[in-house]
Amino acid sequence: MLSSARKAGVSREEHLDLVFRALADKTRRELLAQLRKGPAMVTELAAPFDMSLPAVGKHLRVLENAGLIKRNISGRVHRCALNASPMKTANEWLEKYETFWSETLDSLGEYIRRDRAKGKARE
Repeated sequence: MLSSARKAGVSREEHLDLVFRALADKTRRELLAQLRKGPAMVTELAAPFDMSLPAVGKHLRVLENAGLIKRNISGRVHRCALNASPMKTANEWLEKYETFWSETLDSLGEYIRRDRAKGKARE
């Protein structure tokens, strides 16, 4: 299912920007962590935070615009649920760099092993 941003004609790259921007904030990551346990009302999500309900609502709108949460409104009750599929897109983008980091870390490990071996040979 596409997020509201993707439905509105936002390109894949622009959607990826929205996802990373949403994930860049600690409060929003903590909100997502709460939603991993299951759907929750906005008031339940706001409870652990030392901020106003409207401030939490702004964070939730950022997550919703990125497609990371779905909101169901029934009267005055807003329930939110996690939608992790946009994170899959972000992960696919990050995986493109996995080989680079693996090779870089392997090279660093080899350099450290050689440097330690040289140090022991001098002793």
